Amino acid sequence: MQKNQLSSKDYIEITHPRFIVDLMYARKDNITGCDAYQKIGFGNKAYVHLELWNKLKNIIPYLEETNQYLKIFDAYRPPLAHQMMIDLVPIPNFFAAQPERSPHCRAIAIDVCLCNEHQQEDKYPTEVDAYTPYFAEQIQQGKMTEFQEHLKKATHTFEDSTFSTEIANRKKLQKLMESVGLKSLAHEWWHYNLVDREFYQNFPLVSFGN
Repeated sequence: MQKNQLSSKDYIEITHPRFIVDLMYARKDNITGCDAYQKIGFGNKAYVHLELWNKLKNIIPYLEETNQYLKIFDAYRPPLAHQMMIDLVPIPNFFAAQPERSPHCRAIAIDVCLCNEHQQEDKYPTEVDAYTPYFAEQIQQGKMTEFQEHLKKATHTFEDSTFSTEIANRKKLQKLMESVGLKSLAHEWWHYNLVDREFYQNFPLVSFGN
């Protein structure tokens, strides 16, 4: 029997028109090369805990006033999909080592970027998840060295004058997300949590699937 806790009043699907839902693990062009969300029957739906939504919705007036959009690449992540992704990309600390340790699997984290009035993504030092087709191919062949070096550009401390526009966009996104009380992750410019790691246990692991 399928177990799905997302129907609880504690979770909400993001459908507001100022949010573009394009979950990277619902398609194959991601760092794992696997459309894990499709494989388990979850699809392209962005669910979050109601407490996360109550903060996230405070961004809407800014998005409307500036005619921008927030693109969501990941939100709630089914534990079944998370385990599949760990098995495909065994890079320490890239994905949480177990679903229980991932805020995504508790519906209290999102991966995002800002988009302009034409819904085109702002430029950042890397793509979300530091994805490129080249690095995805390298990883799927078990070659991690180049990608791990590339990941340094994904941190909030990365500075390089040749990336001035990208870094300015990173800082703009961080300022916006933190202004509504969300927490940034030091090594991933795209990732924001509802709470710090020590408070994850206050939110249950959310089940979806068998």
